[in-house]
Amino acid sequence: MKKLPVVKLTKNEKGQLLSWTRSHKIEKRLSQRAKIILLAAEGKQNKQIAVDLRTTVHTVSKWRNRFYKRGISGLEDELRQGAPAKYDSKTEQRILEAIDEDPPEGYASWDGKLLSNYLGDVSPWYIWRFLNKHGIQLQRKHSWCISTDPEFAQKAADVVGLYLNPPENAIVICVDEKPAIQALERAQGWLKLPNGKAITGYNHEYKRHGTTTLFAALEITTGLVKTGHYKRRRRREFLDFMNEIVAEYNVKEIHVVLDNLRTHKPKRDMWLARNKKVQFHYTPTHASWLNQVEVWFSILSRKVLKKASFTSVQQVRKAIDSFSKAYNKDAAPFEWTKKVVYQGKLKDKYMNLCN
Repeated sequence: MKKLPVVKLTKNEKGQLLSWTRSHKIEKRLSQRAKIILLAAEGKQNKQIAVDLRTTVHTVSKWRNRFYKRGISGLEDELRQGAPAKYDSKTEQRILEAIDEDPPEGYASWDGKLLSNYLGDVSPWYIWRFLNKHGIQLQRKHSWCISTDPEFAQKAADVVGLYLNPPENAIVICVDEKPAIQALERAQGWLKLPNGKAITGYNHEYKRHGTTTLFAALEITTGLVKTGHYKRRRRREFLDFMNEIVAEYNVKEIHVVLDNLRTHKPKRDMWLARNKKVQFHYTPTHASWLNQVEVWFSILSRKVLKKASFTSVQQVRKAIDSFSKAYNKDAAPFEWTKKVVYQGKLKDKYMNLCN
């Protein structure tokens, strides 16, 4: 009969093996191997250990011999070479180059199967794994709006300076318009579910009842908002709204933050020449997000417009006025903390581009 290797443990080895058996995070197979060695150290035979741990004698013998020869390191799995790699970095480069080319005739965009057929020797499964690994989603459309204004830094600094350090004895307001707000009548009510519960909601069908254009002015030091309703968004509507705003302030200077819409900045601004106390400050091109009133428009859309049903334009205007009145009761200024605004650039990754 073959003599079994005698297992003797040092204090450190026993402590480590015990920790393996008690840990909930370690792999189960390592925990079982540790139990085999601990029982072997108690002098038990392989057959008895196999019965106690509900495993085979071959398994017990294997790990007993491995520990005897190499210690605790022998209980870990040996590195396996596996099958040789079928694809390499050149394959990945071919996939990226194919994506930049036009898809086959009859198709608007690439997908994994099309790429596989085009490359000929690359499986669609590998292509999908590669695309997921690098976050490339061929069916997702990405859009962007990058300001190309050569005076971006100067204009942004001018606007941000007004937000962080408003001039003394002057008023700073942000003005913009939200055109073509639709009066949509949605079918609303209660929907009873099969489990007996009911939820409120509205049907996807709707009826149009016209549109309205909203002009708004946000006072940056108080957060108060003044609004005006018009049918269209032309120069005359803009000036009519500005006349109402300017008439409300008895101050020496009124600083107005605006975007670069043509109605805001004609070649010869006679209105601005007549109103000496008003100064216009324009945000950079394609950077109207610098205008704080856009934040209020977003709040208005979420709180009033998105989930409501209107049967007329007048009803839309009334809802906006009611919200503005309620909002101004607890109005607070937006806290602007960004001191320097940088001109954005496209990232150098394919997944950030519009396919």
